[in-house]
Amino acid sequence: MTASLSRTLLEATVAATAEALRFMQPADALLSAFFRRTHAGPRERALIAEAAYAVLRKKRTLAAWAGSEEPRRLVLAALTRELGYSQRALEGALLRHEAEWLAERKAQPEPLLSPAEASELPDWLYERLAAHFPEEEFPRLMHALNRPAPLDLRVNVLKAERETVRLQLTEAGIAASPCRYAPAGIRLREKPALARHPLFLEGLIEVQDEGSQLIGHLVAPRRGEMIVDFCAGAGGKTLQLGALMRSTGRLYAFDVSEKRLAKLKPRLARSGLSNVHPVVIAHEHDARIKRLAGKCDRVLVDAPCSGLGTLRRNPDLKWRQTPASIAELTAKQAAILAAAARLLKPGGRLVYATCSLLPEENEAIVDAFLAAHASFARRNAGEILAMQGIAIEQEGEDLHLLPHVHDTDGFYAAVLERRS
Repeated sequence: MTASLSRTLLEATVAATAEALRFMQPADALLSAFFRRTHAGPRERALIAEAAYAVLRKKRTLAAWAGSEEPRRLVLAALTRELGYSQRALEGALLRHEAEWLAERKAQPEPLLSPAEASELPDWLYERLAAHFPEEEFPRLMHALNRPAPLDLRVNVLKAERETVRLQLTEAGIAASPCRYAPAGIRLREKPALARHPLFLEGLIEVQDEGSQLIGHLVAPRRGEMIVDFCAGAGGKTLQLGALMRSTGRLYAFDVSEKRLAKLKPRLARSGLSNVHPVVIAHEHDARIKRLAGKCDRVLVDAPCSGLGTLRRNPDLKWRQTPASIAELTAKQAAILAAAARLLKPGGRLVYATCSLLPEENEAIVDAFLAAHASFARRNAGEILAMQGIAIEQEGEDLHLLPHVHDTDGFYAAVLERRS
């Protein structure tokens, strides 16, 4: 039975959700800032976040049911329809006439929805995605994208073995099982706070989606090589690559954001890696990049993208992206890929990856690059994973990970090789 909701908690939930619905910054960052300004405890924060994310995920169907896009009405609709709150549990928090409004809404037949509304997508995005995925597959994809994602961990193979860590988590009362594909991946049944857990503090685990981990296995770095993570961000894939290299060779973590790279430093300290070199660059033609031209064994381009494959975790992205922002991203992606390719020595490998579902950010970028660069050829991603004991169902040479098929975030990756 759901506990009663206080008026104070409802007001805080509405305030946080209203801020999120302005889409001025990522929802997770906005909620973190909101919580720093409030005195809500862990349970209250969990409820506020759960309600806000429910509204972001199901905004179109909630608005159709509520007959309004006003944040308070959307929150009440989410509490009622998504979070299981009864009218009795809400009555102490409701304003005058809201009980009657809720009762009236519940008595109404379900609203008729357009295909885009039923998919919880803006119209323009529905049209692009529906054109790309088979008609019978599309509803399953949307259902998976509109559900919360599981919590996946990557075991730091430099310090521990997966089964040892899994048993330690189980002994601590955290239900954990091996990931389906990723050799160092562990999936948790719940979402416990891990920031102060000894396994995290000692650098034995990092939070990383299973699909993201598979991108690192496409790079498949070897000991002693020179590797570049071209768009390293906060360094999740960098840390994985360094561990696969057993902390040998040189691993450069490039990014244009000093703030993002700064987040790598404490993670790097915990990891025990000594071969990682973070470098802030001005742009893809930075002189520090040019000095490595033709010298690198492998390059990962985890390209800046729309992030539409991560809607399970970041549902606000579908409302924050626009056709214009996609056009800007594709131009940037093409430029970054061309610049990164210059770093490879003959026989070297480049992995181009995004967490997008849009072909214009994925195959179209790679196809255009290959058409303009005869010295590069595609490699079969499935075969590369199979050589590492990772069997994954896929069609074509490139890797397409989908939440309704693989139970990962949506990822795309192409493996390119510079001919000898």
